[in-house]
Amino acid sequence: MKTLGLIWRIIVGIKDFLVLSLLALFFIGLSALLSTAKPAHVPNGAALVLALDGALVDQATESSAFDAASGNVAQEIQVRDLVHAIDHAASDDRIKAIVLDLNGFMGGGQANIATVDEALARFRKSGKPVEAWATAYSDDSWLLAAGANRIWLNPMGGVILTGPGGSRLYFAKALEKLQVDVNVFRVGTYKSFVEPFTRTSASPEAKAADQALATSLWSSWLADARRLRPKADVAAYIAQLPQRLGKFGGDGAKAALDAGLVDRLGSREDFDAAMIKLVGEDELNDWGHYTGVTLDKYLSATKPTLGERGDAVGVVYVTGNIVDGEAPRGTAGSATIRQALEEALSKNDDIKALVVRVDSGGGSVTASEEIRAALVAAKAEGLPVVASFGPVAASGGYWVGTAADEIYAQPSTITGSIGVFAILPSFPRALTQLGITSDGVKTTPFSGEPDVVAGLSPQVRTVLQMGVEDIYRRFLTVVSTARKLPVAEVDRIAQGRVWAGTEAQKLKLVDKFGGLDAAVAAAAAKAGLKGDIRVVDIEKPIPAWQQALAEFGNSNSEEQAMTARDPWARLVQASRLRLLTAVHDLGWLASGKGATMQALCIECSMAGSPRPAAAQATESLATRLLQAPR
Repeated sequence: MKTLGLIWRIIVGIKDFLVLSLLALFFIGLSALLSTAKPAHVPNGAALVLALDGALVDQATESSAFDAASGNVAQEIQVRDLVHAIDHAASDDRIKAIVLDLNGFMGGGQANIATVDEALARFRKSGKPVEAWATAYSDDSWLLAAGANRIWLNPMGGVILTGPGGSRLYFAKALEKLQVDVNVFRVGTYKSFVEPFTRTSASPEAKAADQALATSLWSSWLADARRLRPKADVAAYIAQLPQRLGKFGGDGAKAALDAGLVDRLGSREDFDAAMIKLVGEDELNDWGHYTGVTLDKYLSATKPTLGERGDAVGVVYVTGNIVDGEAPRGTAGSATIRQALEEALSKNDDIKALVVRVDSGGGSVTASEEIRAALVAAKAEGLPVVASFGPVAASGGYWVGTAADEIYAQPSTITGSIGVFAILPSFPRALTQLGITSDGVKTTPFSGEPDVVAGLSPQVRTVLQMGVEDIYRRFLTVVSTARKLPVAEVDRIAQGRVWAGTEAQKLKLVDKFGGLDAAVAAAAAKAGLKGDIRVVDIEKPIPAWQQALAEFGNSNSEEQAMTARDPWARLVQASRLRLLTAVHDLGWLASGKGATMQALCIECSMAGSPRPAAAQATESLATRLLQAPR
């Protein structure tokens, strides 16, 4: 029977391999077919329909063919694609309006939302309207909708605004019960990444810093809300929410309308009817019976707008966790980024300046330095380098940014966190409790170290702490040289503390406020470029099969769709993602990866990252385990 079982598993494995191989070939072939097809048709007098089903990101996450087969492809919209479409539509006579369908919007960080709102403001200046609709709005979706002429809300929905913040899991008591020793080596009063593994609650210093950061981010959010929607008193609405709901018998939609947070209450059918009056009827469209074109089709019909030759600014993307070696899109693999940069510069003499776009809470110190060194090498060849910080550019992300001549950020950017740590679990007590002991021989005090079985020796502890302190001194020196600040001043504002962009500018950690476009313009000016600026994206390309899947049409799961329609479900999902991220961090600790020097920021979750890749992977695994037959 065992032999038959083994044969059966081999047959199933071969079958799965063949299915995945055929799937990959299908998508690659489909991509090739689509790439040779005629550009998509844009009807005259149409609405540009921006159905933002998913999260706003700087760089789309790379998925595998297996993910596609299992329906686990991340739902993401690249900010650059969205901005390109909006700006092009402003001067496109075929486009009469923009429709923001935010029913499936999963957020994207305040800095990215500010960039899109700026593009919507430019579109509105052309005299064309922007109409937004959703069943329910939360912080990110409402702030994005605030850039519209009219905000529609389903009468069964509501506007639930909460502000940044939330709880974090602490594992110290659980680890003590399991008799797991957590060995921490760090520099920085505020480098709190290790605290969930060593404490039962936040340290007073970390909590004070987190509160200051959250308060600054919320102040920035409220300032954007007042600028975009001056008639809506958001602060008063939140403070008086129970009373305002009570006034309308708990009807959240009417309360939001009364507070000026939305302009119209209407069902999907009501909204579609209004759009038919605005742009005309087209019964063939699957999003509603009004004339329009989707984002994907509009991008296909309008690219490229500039020529393929001529002076250009190259944009290097550093997104996600910074890791050593090669990594897929959405993760900043140091070797992947360095190779992409070197290849782009060797093959394209048109690139006269660089922008490094950072949306990362950091990671490996050595990987961060490899990316920084590659940018410094480009500077040595005479290319100006400007940094553009997105929602997050902290720890290792800030390390990378120090290569730039000038740093642009948003007031809501989370940055700083200049500190270093290493963390390594060991299990001598736990194993002893199980009756397991260890013994061996050594030729030096460091033979077999770090020994997670018998515990770390005093010599190893000393070496690791000295290594962390040395990396911290290097970090201070890198920042001091780049920002032209005394080392003592950098040390004062470093210590692992995280800052919002508003405070970071005052501390001279960033130079100016502005998005990616502002950074590109600054880099072009430094290189003496004039006229239209051609941009070359320097990154690992999207796999052919994934491009085909995107063009073919990829929809959210029913669970995601239901969550998007329910404001309370959104809050529950956000809490669940914090839990899953914490579980992932615990697994990361157990893997021993923390033994390498890390410049990583735990507070960066306040940036509003809608769906961390780590949490998504953990959630996917948990779902598969729960659904597995027993």
